[in-house]
Amino acid sequence: MSNWSDSNDNLFSSSLASYLDRKIIILLRDGRELLGTFRSFDQYANIVLEGTSERVIVGNLYCDLSLGLYIVRGENVMLIGQRESNKEELPPHMTCVSETEIKRAQKVDKNAEELKGSTRRRMEFLDFD
Repeated sequence: MSNWSDSNDNLFSSSLASYLDRKIIILLRDGRELLGTFRSFDQYANIVLEGTSERVIVGNLYCDLSLGLYIVRGENVMLIGQRESNKEELPPHMTCVSETEIKRAQKVDKNAEELKGSTRRRMEFLDFD
């Protein structure tokens, strides 16, 4: 008699096997997006990607940062999806920029969030409710 965990692991493994040698996108728990070719996986859902890039999006700007061969721990994966290579993945208003431009945009965005947070903390004494 097999327990629930064994049958669930087999179901998960067989569904991962359907992605082998296909172009996929992975959404990680920390919000990062990885794109690459699915090459291998193990019983813990650790994944090996080839030709991997990280898609960084800030506002209407994006950049695919090259990472090469990449191993993703299964516990960090939230979502896996197959990419259609002949279909446009991003809305037309998105602009592809260089790595330095996207890093600059990330820094500006981070500073704006920190400023918003510090302003909110300074205003906590006000009760808007």
